[in-house]
Amino acid sequence: MVHQSLKNKKIIISAGASGIGLATAKVCLARGAYVYLCDINKNFINKLKKHPLHNKRLFSYYCDASNEPQVKDFFKNIQNKTKKIDALINNVGVAGPTSTLEKIKSKDWENTLHIDINSHFYFTKQAIPLIKKSKNGSIINISSTAGILGFPLRSPYAASKWAVIGVTKTLAMELGKFNIRVNAVCPGSIKGKRMIKVIKEKAKFTKISKKKIERDFISMSSMKKWILEEDIGKMCAFLISDDSSKVSGQIISVDGNTERND
Repeated sequence: MVHQSLKNKKIIISAGASGIGLATAKVCLARGAYVYLCDINKNFINKLKKHPLHNKRLFSYYCDASNEPQVKDFFKNIQNKTKKIDALINNVGVAGPTSTLEKIKSKDWENTLHIDINSHFYFTKQAIPLIKKSKNGSIINISSTAGILGFPLRSPYAASKWAVIGVTKTLAMELGKFNIRVNAVCPGSIKGKRMIKVIKEKAKFTKISKKKIERDFISMSSMKKWILEEDIGKMCAFLISDDSSKVSGQIISVDGNTERND
């Protein structure tokens, strides 16, 4: 039996209908939470309607997180169901282009930073008034080990993930007096569709085989293992729970100890 460490807590997850977002939603639901998620992929949203808890403790909406009016509409929908939120998980992010900086197109650079940073701003701005009504609020920003170590051939992605850490540290200072904790989770190499795409793009650019690049990614951590999406969900659940009531302003890697990011 899974412990109910998040019983009746109300949680918002952006980009929550697939990948890390969906895995985190499932962990939170299993621990007793109410989850309000959004996603830009309508097919993923439609699939969630078959979930046994849909419209009971799981609520899903279409939303382009990089579009501020749509984010505001998403929060209006939430406020029709609840007047307070206990946690926000800023999970939106795109991988961006794979290239050396001098070859990156300006529009690809700008698009990566717009989605990966501005979406966090839009969601957090709307969520703070609702989270202030919680007795033990939590904001979790999904960054990356790229936001600690850098990431060759992925400079816009790395820049955005470093920015997320700067905002996390600042918000922890601003919101502590409201008993709102703010932390960043830094996933390592996550097993899944996004990493398959990243490996494919790197192989194309470097002319190195996909199998060798995959082995290189795994070898970057001390534990020599892929990180699973559920691993990130479990860390998020801890940071929302009362067990982490004094944890704030922290940058927490879930990466098997990444030794390098080359």
